[in-house]
Amino acid sequence: MQAKMTADAIPLPRKRNSWIRTIQKYKVLYALLFPALIYFAVFKYIPMAGIIIAFKNYNLALGLWDSPWVGLKNFKDFINGVYFWDIMRNTIIISLYKLLFGFSAPIVLALLLNEVYTQWFKKIVQTITYLPHFLSWVIVYGLMVALLAPGDGLFNMILKENGVGPISFLTEPAWGRVLIILSEIWKDIGWGAILYLAALAGIDPSLYEAARMDGASKWRQLWHVTLPGIRGVIILMLILKLSHILDAGFDQIFMFANSFNQEKIDIIDTWVYREGLERLKIGLATAVGLFKAIIGFALVLAANKLAKKFDGQIW
Repeated sequence: MQAKMTADAIPLPRKRNSWIRTIQKYKVLYALLFPALIYFAVFKYIPMAGIIIAFKNYNLALGLWDSPWVGLKNFKDFINGVYFWDIMRNTIIISLYKLLFGFSAPIVLALLLNEVYTQWFKKIVQTITYLPHFLSWVIVYGLMVALLAPGDGLFNMILKENGVGPISFLTEPAWGRVLIILSEIWKDIGWGAILYLAALAGIDPSLYEAARMDGASKWRQLWHVTLPGIRGVIILMLILKLSHILDAGFDQIFMFANSFNQEKIDIIDTWVYREGLERLKIGLATAVGLFKAIIGFALVLAANKLAKKFDGQIW
């Protein structure tokens, strides 16, 4: 009995410095990770100290630390502003349209290309569709002007030849959101499809063979084999999209907006540009940026939780 008690009293050896051994074991991987960690620390985390500007009446002459504190005043000024509901409505509507059409378009293109067995034709289509991604919105808007200008635009010239009056696509408010969504799809559909094509290439071909042996049609194979095979990628991309739901695209909107269609396409980012840089209301602009970040963070958490909840129950 005494020997048993003595044995029980002896503590088990504890693992010490396990994290040091882990780093030593995977030192090559950590060395590859180190530059990325430095990048995020310098350009992402350290600048987060500037968040305090959102709670101050920031003055360039006084600087960051000497500017007076105003608490939540900047947030209240934004929410109680005259244009708050207008820019929020425009931002949400444009973002939802982009999420609905812009997010699904690359998936559809990838599924269509996956059914093409002529490799040279498939490569040509891929090249043509993803090249616009490398064009800036300045160039894209220039192309839109060349195509849609009411005077000498290609589309309006065709309309005139057919006895239809010219349409001011770039200035009429009714066409503002349509052009935003269509140009977004045209520019990024090919680039977004690359990821889904890579995911489709990873699906086991034996699954299709088993489905065909069971008499599954092309649509059944698509629904029960193809889509479940890329479900994880779709969910991941959806979560990333939701995190930027209030980023309706500053560069694009800034180029397409004018005094005629601004009421329909003016978003938070363009409003912040005018208030923060043109009118030097830096505290207000920072508060709006923090407001957007909090909403995006909440949406990411909600989407991630929803994805885990329904994982294995979709399709």
